[in-house]
Amino acid sequence: MAGDGMKWDGLLKWSLAHSDGTQPPRNLSEEDRRWFMEAMQAQSVDVVKRMKEITMVMRTPEDVLESQGITPADIQDMLDELQEHVESIDMANDLHSIGGLVPLLGYLKNSNAGIRAKAADVVTTVVQNNPRSQQLVMEASGLEPLISNFSLDSDVNVRTKALGAISSLIRNNKPGIAAFRLANGYAALRDALGSENVRFQRKALNLIQYLLRENNADCSIVTELGFPRLMMHLASSDDTGVREAALGGLLELARDRTSGGSTTLAEEDKLKQVLKERIESISSMSTDDLGAAREERELLDTLWSACYNEPSSLRERGLVVLPGEDTPQLPPDVAGKIFEPPLRAWAAANPSESTSGSNASQEKKQQSPLLLGPAPGNSST
Repeated sequence: MAGDGMKWDGLLKWSLAHSDGTQPPRNLSEEDRRWFMEAMQAQSVDVVKRMKEITMVMRTPEDVLESQGITPADIQDMLDELQEHVESIDMANDLHSIGGLVPLLGYLKNSNAGIRAKAADVVTTVVQNNPRSQQLVMEASGLEPLISNFSLDSDVNVRTKALGAISSLIRNNKPGIAAFRLANGYAALRDALGSENVRFQRKALNLIQYLLRENNADCSIVTELGFPRLMMHLASSDDTGVREAALGGLLELARDRTSGGSTTLAEEDKLKQVLKERIESISSMSTDDLGAAREERELLDTLWSACYNEPSSLRERGLVVLPGEDTPQLPPDVAGKIFEPPLRAWAAANPSESTSGSNASQEKKQQSPLLLGPAPGNSST
C-alpha cells in the first residue's frame, strides 16, 4: 500500500500544521471538508482491498503457501495486520461479507500452534462488543473450534487465546452462553483452574465470575463441579489478579440465594482459614501496598460479611477504606475490566453513532468536523 502513504502523509502534515494549540478550534471550509472526507474514503477502500488480499491468502491451501516460501511466521504477521484492520467495527463486520471470516476460523485448526493462537486473537477483536459479528461467528460454527482449542490443545498459549476469544464471543450473547454450557464449557473452566499458568487461571476465573453474575442458576452447577474448593485455593495465589478474581467468584456464590450459597460457603472451614490469612497479610502491609490492594480489601470484607453476617476484622482495623479513599458503593467488578476494551466499549455505549441510517448518525454527518487551528487558506482574525 505504498500509494496510501502519500495520502496519510498529507493528512498528518495538514493536521499538525493546524493543531499547534495556538488557535481556537474552527470549522473546516466546505472545500477542505470534501478533501478530508475523500482522503478518508480512499483509505477505507484500500483497507477493504487489503483485507480481500489477506482473505485470498487465508483461502490458499497450506501446502501451496509452503511451496511459495510462505512460512508460519509470515502468516502470523499477516494475521497481525488483519487484526489492526478489524479494530474498526465496520471492518470487522465487512470481514464476513468479503469471505474472510470462514477461512479465519479455519486457521483455528491449523497445524501450527502460533497460527492457532493468533487466529483466536483476531477472532477476539472481531467479536468484542460487536453483536453482529458475534452472531456471524456463531452461525459459522466458530464456537466449536474455540472450545476444542480451549479444552484440548496441548499448547497453553493456544488454550489461553481460545478462552479469551470465547469470553468475548459469549459476553452479552445469550445464545452463545447457552451453547457454551451445552458444550461442557464449565468442565473445561474447572480444568483451567488447575493449570499452573496464572494468565490462563485469571481468564478462566474472570469468565466464571461473569457467567455467575449473568445467571445465578449456574451457581449450583459450579458448586456441584467443585469450583468453590478450587477458588478457595486460588484465593491464596501469589498473583494479585488471580486472588481478586477467585474472591470475586466466591462472592458471586455467596450472594446466591437460590441454593443457599452463603450458608454452604460459611460451613467451609477452609474458606474462613483462607480469609483470615489474607486479612492478616493485608494488615501487615505498608501504606503503598495497602493502596494497591484496595480491591482485594473490599472483596475480603464483603465476602466475610456475606458468609458470616458480621464485619471483617479489616473493618474493625480501619483497613477497608483508608483515609482519602472514597467509601465503596459496590464490590469491584473484576471480570468486567477484562471484557471492556476501550474502543469497542465506546461503540457499544454509542450505538446510534455506529449504526448507519440512524437520525443521530445522519445529524453528525451533516456537521462540519472540527480541527484545532484555522483551516487552510483562511486567515485568523
